[in-house]
Amino acid sequence: MRAITAPNRDAGAAGLTLTDLPYPHAAENDVIVRVHAAGFTRGELDWPATWSDRAGRDRTPSVPGHEVSGVVAQLGFGTTGLTVGQRVFGPTDWARDGSLAEYVAVEARNLAPLPADVDHTVAAALPISGLTAWQGLFDHARLMSGQTVLIHGAAGAVGSIAVQLALEAGAHVIGSGRSADRDTVRALGAQTFLDLEAGRLEDAGEVDVVFDVIGGDVLDRSAALVRSGGTLVTIAQPPTVRPRDGRALFFVVEPDRARLTDLVQRVRGGRLDVRVGAVRPLTEAAAAFAPEKRVSGRTIIQVAEE
Repeated sequence: MRAITAPNRDAGAAGLTLTDLPYPHAAENDVIVRVHAAGFTRGELDWPATWSDRAGRDRTPSVPGHEVSGVVAQLGFGTTGLTVGQRVFGPTDWARDGSLAEYVAVEARNLAPLPADVDHTVAAALPISGLTAWQGLFDHARLMSGQTVLIHGAAGAVGSIAVQLALEAGAHVIGSGRSADRDTVRALGAQTFLDLEAGRLEDAGEVDVVFDVIGGDVLDRSAALVRSGGTLVTIAQPPTVRPRDGRALFFVVEPDRARLTDLVQRVRGGRLDVRVGAVRPLTEAAAAFAPEKRVSGRTIIQVAEE
């Protein structure tokens, strides 16, 4: 099968190549998915799990991409709940070869059924961003109706979904971003836009929840904005500055079949818009990791036609 491979960590995106690899092995409780569309995170080439397996052993060359939408091609021993030929989508395993390939082996628990009326390119953009947004807002920050949430990077993959989910939950949403993101964030429905280039972060005032995807100085300064009993939650890095009388936590997204099913139903019903900015073939996946210009919305790799 054809796959994008990363031969070594030092080469970064420049080292990504289209290669022929053996068909993946289906371990116990695994599913082999024929990949129709794949999502990736540009920073994943810096993740330790990209280069080593769960036991810490080197696994280069590795296949990047940790979001998949496709069709079940094979079931591993003991796998239940899915059938060969079924349309599925979900996150792939962090410490195994990923979805930028014609076939990928995935733990069955990661995958949810994909309705026939949802395109694979849209489904491939949903798993990590959708689950991250939900888990950050509701599982970790416990956001409730009537509260105020500041979402950093509100025009991005995670942020744009977080804005929509928070609004549906009845929260007041402040979305932050670059000056060029203003129209996008307001179109998503955020009541207030905070310009991180031209404005002051402190202009946001006190909030119940800060959801951060940026890290660094923005994360540190956000701690002071959290009112008593509130929560600062981030996916960027463990926080070093904490709210005076609140919680601060860092988390890594977890697979959740039931939540994926809920999220894709929101997409079907028009209650959740997943922003796909570009669709490129597998042959252009390496270039997509280091684009010449910024793309509004997710870049998805189309591996096979429906």
